[in-house]
Amino acid sequence: MAIKSLRVGIVMDPIESITPYKDSSLAMLLEATRRNAEIYYFNQSDLKVVSGTALGRSRQLSVQDDRSCWWEFKAQQEIALGDLDVILMRKDPPFDMEYIYTTYILDRAGQAGALIMNNPQALRDMNEKFYTAWFPELAPRTLITRSMDEMRKFLAEHGHVVVKPLEGMGGRSIFVIKQGDKNANVVFETLTDFGRQFAMAQTYIAEISLGDKRILLMDGEPVPYALARIPSADDNRGNLVMGAVGKGQELSDRDREICARVGPVLKERGVIFAGIDVIGDYLTEVNVTSPTGMREIDEQFGTNTAGLMFDAIESRLKG
Repeated sequence: MAIKSLRVGIVMDPIESITPYKDSSLAMLLEATRRNAEIYYFNQSDLKVVSGTALGRSRQLSVQDDRSCWWEFKAQQEIALGDLDVILMRKDPPFDMEYIYTTYILDRAGQAGALIMNNPQALRDMNEKFYTAWFPELAPRTLITRSMDEMRKFLAEHGHVVVKPLEGMGGRSIFVIKQGDKNANVVFETLTDFGRQFAMAQTYIAEISLGDKRILLMDGEPVPYALARIPSADDNRGNLVMGAVGKGQELSDRDREICARVGPVLKERGVIFAGIDVIGDYLTEVNVTSPTGMREIDEQFGTNTAGLMFDAIESRLKG
């Protein structure tokens, strides 16, 4: 049974700038509305800490599933964040110091009684790309380094690699390189800033042609369908914003094996909603900041993934 009058806060980018028909944050807010929740909306600039107490200048929010008019602001007030039942941290990267400071504020809200989705400590610890290092047996051969020379050696050893920045999202600055590519050096220079910042290289997985699968996990348990993001004919990247096509499919046995290994770790760390990326048989990313894919999966399979998420939230609140 749903908790009556759940008080839900959300920290996100400006709601007027989203693409409503495919935005997972809006899917969450629509589900909160179906559950008769009160919704309190915040941008990062609305948050503060006064003598250790996390506060926010909130606007009460109503939403509807309408592509032209999906939100309306109501009363504005300052509230103690700890008085909310749950706060959804849905601010997109960049994962910069401002993001980290925001998680500190949410830590204070959590100490005061609010459930934070996802746990602020987990948000700080689990870089989308780097966190695959905690599951090396599931990931492709991976190098994380500042060294351009190490990048060159990795390419020479494997012949066909993917290189990308650690802080990127949405397929930005991802390069596919083969041995002999004369652009390799400039790519390594650019991504490492001439050896001043870390970047990642992974062996190329040919199954990317079948799609980069986004699998959603709710409190460690996978939704039974994945969204395979199939690259367009003129791009290597399996990202919807880069032109990939999203095709829903049931989880494979290997997908479930990966979820069985990763899911309990995420649950233990306080990650209620995650999106892991799988190409072929390999885990390539663990997304905990602002994963997407809800609306595409729901549209293709008639599921209610946000409902599963709120079930997990309510279970934690009761427990």
